[in-house]
Amino acid sequence: MTVAYINRIGTAVPDHDVHEAYIRFVDSVLPDRRSQLLFRRMAQRAEIQHRYSFLKPGETMEEAVDTEGFLRRGAFPTTGARMARYARYGVELAERAVDALDLGAARDEITHLVVASCTGFSAPGVDQQLQERLGLRADLERTQVGFMGCSAAVNALKVAHHIVRSEPEAKVLVINLELCTLHMQETPDLERSLSSLLFGDGCAATLVTAEPAGVALKDFRAKTIPGTQGLITWDIGDQGFDMHLSGDVPSQIQRALRHEAALNDESGIFRGQTKHDFDLWAVHAGGRTVLDAVEQGLELDPEKLRWSRGVLADFGNMSSATVMFVLDRMMRTVKGAAEGFGMAFGPGLVAETFRFRLTG
Repeated sequence: MTVAYINRIGTAVPDHDVHEAYIRFVDSVLPDRRSQLLFRRMAQRAEIQHRYSFLKPGETMEEAVDTEGFLRRGAFPTTGARMARYARYGVELAERAVDALDLGAARDEITHLVVASCTGFSAPGVDQQLQERLGLRADLERTQVGFMGCSAAVNALKVAHHIVRSEPEAKVLVINLELCTLHMQETPDLERSLSSLLFGDGCAATLVTAEPAGVALKDFRAKTIPGTQGLITWDIGDQGFDMHLSGDVPSQIQRALRHEAALNDESGIFRGQTKHDFDLWAVHAGGRTVLDAVEQGLELDPEKLRWSRGVLADFGNMSSATVMFVLDRMMRTVKGAAEGFGMAFGPGLVAETFRFRLTG
């Protein structure tokens, strides 16, 4: 049976660090001192130091949040205006991530392109724009994984995995592109502001082939937690996409993972294995409380999630791109062969998981 491998990963973020600027902006929008103090306290506990955006923060933010005046105070842009920016800036960021892959002559050998994104739509889409800008072959096969949230990285890898297993000569380029800050809202609602505090822009480009180098993708399994569909929602509104992220998400994840660890049979996400069988844990850095829930639910040594916490600190939650940044760090730092387990969470509430082997 052919095995699919992540041969390498390229990553990119926009130029502008907006984390501190966003905190200052929310300070000016929240309606009272109590809300401001609570937001500041939560921001300090979030363990995020940097988040990046294609929008450059303004100096004072009195008239607009950014220097272009796109996010103008009292007149934030429509969804249509935001989608126009997605079409413009998204393909530029994706191209930078592909450049980081350093494909060279292998660019001409790409047979399939898989693009995952939940933060924008356009047609022709990023897939076709990239095909033209990168000079990819005219018979390129394209697949889009749309609006599946943070867990979509695993779905996109799964698509690449199945393509390579059915067509061993295939060379699949996987793009995880998210412009989360595009959907920034001007709102006095503390809960919505806290949700936005987590997210930044980022893109990962991944080459998946049958060449035995990098990360071997062993298998995939999804598990949906019953009765949790309302905990994470991502709706298209008139002024961008509206995020709802319930405070119950971490506790539900922790409870579900404890159940899975105790189940410990072939029907569970661990397929009868235990945490001791895995050297590496590539966990989507959805937020500090999400990582705490994974750590506590599985009773992991805190050191096991150091890559995830590092990505969270340096970039925040970049939705579907985030777990690929985690895998990239592992591939660059871990020496020798190692067994790994990956997981990401998304609307549903669903856990998308996979087992992998780092070839060293």
